[in-house]
Amino acid sequence: MYTLLKSEVGPFPEPLFPAGVDLKAEDRKARRRLYPITIIYGVQLFVLLVIAVRAGHAVAALGFVALGVSAWIPTEYFVHRYILHGVFPKRGGLLRRGLHYLFDASHADHHARPWDGNYVNGHLDTLWAALVLVPLSFIAPVHTAPVWVGTVFLCHAAEEWVHHASHFWNLRSPYFRYIRARHLYHHSRHGAGIAYGLTSGIWDVVSKTRVPPPERARLVSWRGFRPPSVAPETDPQDRLGHDA
Repeated sequence: MYTLLKSEVGPFPEPLFPAGVDLKAEDRKARRRLYPITIIYGVQLFVLLVIAVRAGHAVAALGFVALGVSAWIPTEYFVHRYILHGVFPKRGGLLRRGLHYLFDASHADHHARPWDGNYVNGHLDTLWAALVLVPLSFIAPVHTAPVWVGTVFLCHAAEEWVHHASHFWNLRSPYFRYIRARHLYHHSRHGAGIAYGLTSGIWDVVSKTRVPPPERARLVSWRGFRPPSVAPETDPQDRLGHDA
């Protein structure tokens, strides 16, 4: 039953929130929580790249940036699926209890209160990992492991911004509109155990947690492209994820 707490939200394609929720205020609250890691990880990677370029390793450094981006794509999927949607009871060792306090409550609250700016992102939760991994990376030359680790952490910040935008913004790009539709579907009761990818659906395809074909067609139709096989919706309440 605990896992269900992490997957019960509102309807698709536009979530319905309780009366009186000020989404602009919640948007600002969530953005303020995102600025610190964006600045910290952005400045960190910028400094590392400057050092690498000045040392004559620009091409190699860019290669490790590419490797970091490639590593983040599966990482975001598996973290979302197995850690944020995993269950870590209080009982057990120090690590299990730590995971419980870091992830169980926060992500459950995010699914229960998707409008709440306090639960849209992890704020400073990844700093503890950065404080361990960043110093360790310096056992290798600056343009290699440090740049790779720095890229992974900045990708995390970028993914948090995509997640933030999926909840509060309406950008016009086809990529964003589909990503947003997929994520809102994940928040619905129909998407409880699928659509874990936030910036890409690649690993949902690989791991067979992709949105099923009929629903996928409706996601596309919501973007404004209605395949011939998809019948028009005549009932405004007949929306994916509607909890009638």
